[in-house]
Amino acid sequence: MKPLHLLASAAILVLPVAAWAEPPANFVEEVETLREEIGAPGVAIAIVEQGETTLARGWGVRRLGEAAPVDGQTLFQTGSTGKAKTAAALAILVDEGRIGWDDPVIEHMPWFRMSDPWVTREITIRDLLVHRSGLGLGQGDLLFVPRSSLTRRETVERVAHLEPRTSFRSAYAYDNILYAVAGQLIEEVTGQSWEDFVRERVLRAGGMDNATSESEDRFRTPNRSHPHARLNGPLRGLGDQEVLDERDELGRSAAPAGGLALSAEDMAAWLKIQLAHGALPDGRRLFSEEQAREMWAPVTAMPTPV
Repeated sequence: MKPLHLLASAAILVLPVAAWAEPPANFVEEVETLREEIGAPGVAIAIVEQGETTLARGWGVRRLGEAAPVDGQTLFQTGSTGKAKTAAALAILVDEGRIGWDDPVIEHMPWFRMSDPWVTREITIRDLLVHRSGLGLGQGDLLFVPRSSLTRRETVERVAHLEPRTSFRSAYAYDNILYAVAGQLIEEVTGQSWEDFVRERVLRAGGMDNATSESEDRFRTPNRSHPHARLNGPLRGLGDQEVLDERDELGRSAAPAGGLALSAEDMAAWLKIQLAHGALPDGRRLFSEEQAREMWAPVTAMPTPV
């Protein structure tokens, strides 16, 4: 999912030890030194301690060649961390009794097909999220990378033509395409697009006031970071940083797998929700403690290199 586009990215620190009233005196300088050493145009960091944001700020610039600084409200594309927000959107629907984690997908999308009829009948909403469908690593990504004009439904319909690489539920293989299926399912159940539902029910409801679920909303936000990459060296990833075309990105069809943009302040708000098991600062809940446990429960064993 174009990791080189995310060199300037938001970082989140969780510090469970003694809380800082404010960061150590040399923290700001050390982050700036590290940013310069790795050549990142801009960096944002948020620190949450004991339910409070003790730091949310930026270093560097939003775009090379320009002076506009990164701050705590600068939007960054957050890539596959957005998958957790898609899961949270589904958790909200589970709390409302509109879906269940172990409902067959075809119960809510009767037209959905995997290549194997048995898997089509058996695959559940939980299966969409946990990388054990039998598809291979990254299988289906070429439906939206490079960016495609296919709609999300058209993309999901093409899952039927993806031949499995392993048996269903037998092995871990990271994928993005089934998060597009999850996003389409949210639309089928709610009548709202994934973009609208996530913006209203997850981002805004969760206090992530700067965050965007639509690329066009991000492009209209002046305080946003731009993608950079090292492309002029002997190998991609080496050479000098240069600004990339920000519209050459993951297409809308696969946005549920990684199409969000958040600021450090937004990420701090999200982290507080996670640490509070779905509770919001005002006492309301984004999702129940039961669904928080479900989302953190281990499901698929991942191979660990020796």
